[in-house]
Amino acid sequence: MMTTSPIERAADQFVTALAQWRVERGMTKKQLAARMGFDPSYVSHVEGRRHKPTEDFARRAEAVLGAGGAIWQRFQEYDELRHARGSGPHRDPPVPAQWLPPGTGLVVEREIAELAYIGGAYRCRVVRALYNAGVEPVTRYLVKIAVDRYPNDPAGSNRHHRENPLTFEEMDVHAMAGEGDAAEPMQWRVKLDRDAAKEIWLLFANERGQFPLYPGERTTIEYAYTVGEEKWGQWFQRAVRLPTRSLTVRLDFPERFEPQVWGVEVSLNAEVPVRSPLERRNEGGRAIFEWSTDQPLLNARYRLEWRFRGADAPVHDELAPAEPMLPRASHRMRGIGIVQRGSDLLRQRARHFQLPREGASARETVTRLLTSLAQLEDLHEFSKGVGLAATQVGVPVAAAVVRPPERELEPVVLLNPRVVGESPETDEQYEGCLSFFDYRGLVRRPLRVDVEHARFDGTRVVTTFERALARLVGHEIDHLEGRLYVDRMAHDAKLVPVAQYQQTGRPWDY
Repeated sequence: MMTTSPIERAADQFVTALAQWRVERGMTKKQLAARMGFDPSYVSHVEGRRHKPTEDFARRAEAVLGAGGAIWQRFQEYDELRHARGSGPHRDPPVPAQWLPPGTGLVVEREIAELAYIGGAYRCRVVRALYNAGVEPVTRYLVKIAVDRYPNDPAGSNRHHRENPLTFEEMDVHAMAGEGDAAEPMQWRVKLDRDAAKEIWLLFANERGQFPLYPGERTTIEYAYTVGEEKWGQWFQRAVRLPTRSLTVRLDFPERFEPQVWGVEVSLNAEVPVRSPLERRNEGGRAIFEWSTDQPLLNARYRLEWRFRGADAPVHDELAPAEPMLPRASHRMRGIGIVQRGSDLLRQRARHFQLPREGASARETVTRLLTSLAQLEDLHEFSKGVGLAATQVGVPVAAAVVRPPERELEPVVLLNPRVVGESPETDEQYEGCLSFFDYRGLVRRPLRVDVEHARFDGTRVVTTFERALARLVGHEIDHLEGRLYVDRMAHDAKLVPVAQYQQTGRPWDY
């Protein structure tokens, strides 16, 4: 029987930890190598045991994958055995506990970002504990500030900010470095000055002199600025631009505003709810919402959104600057995990299940869709019926559920569906979509469709749907094929804001 030595087992455990965390972070070997600054084949060679892991490799892998020390611990175990085997008296100098690659530069060990509504304005305060893991002293720190009064109406927002530009005078920027009695005011210099976006350099200097952050040193910086409520939309986003250990985002509103808050994690492919719940506490008439995460991914964006329900809360007229206030239905949809328009997921053809082999996965997906459907019906009265495709909850597989207009009927489950026949008779009706629920559009569809779809055991059946159910089923099949209802609208047809739509709460008329 073949046996392996302790050092070989330790090397295997390191490679296993590396591969598991790479897969957990959704990276290919090539992507990880690029992020670590290595040749594209290097990670493949290490995972294949063709190259021995080095200290530099382990440090870079730990930093990029944010493994909480797991990768570094496995390397240390391997390294101890490697040196104990008698590779010589020389040993590399001990690695600092930061698990960071050489030349990483600044690291945010802790960030606390707070937004408070006070007297008609929002005051933003950010505290960052910094560590210089680089090889050069740090003399300045870049801060990016952007506002967007109407995030779902780019043209309206640009017009609004052009007419009401954000100014440094109103922002009242203040910054400090250090803690307690040792804190020093930081001077700042403008890098970018636009109507709705500012960039400033916070300088590790003031009129009394300079205080650079040298390699291996730590400090805490704090900066704050003010933006009037007429220029701030109902969202607060943090972008992770530096390696970050811990991130906390806090909102502080008057309790009488009756705020409702939810969180969204934004990636290149989708917007999904944050992975841990927000916490709320009430103190002295204030409603304070807080959300935290450890080891946030580099370049990730985390956004808290809200709406005020209190009678004396400020009006956020988000459809357009001149339109009356209306709570954004799309915000509610996003809050329960519905992927919103603009995501690449909504334009991709869904993958078909391999049934019956993937029957368990199909059942799990349908259960998730039915759960989301129940949540949806708590948010809105769907008198016309409602459907939900798996792509709309971030799962690119060919599954959808449809609840007919008649509530007493069971939801229709569609697996791997395709339209195999339709009637020549059509009609036009206004449709909505959970992925951009603030508008309605006039869409022509057949009055009858024949749909071939699968059961969990892999057998296929053809079902005929008529009128409202035909429209709902056709809408969801479109989603699974990467189409939206706007693709079926006439070229000269316009979307109707839900505020102007007159048929909410009424079934389609046949």
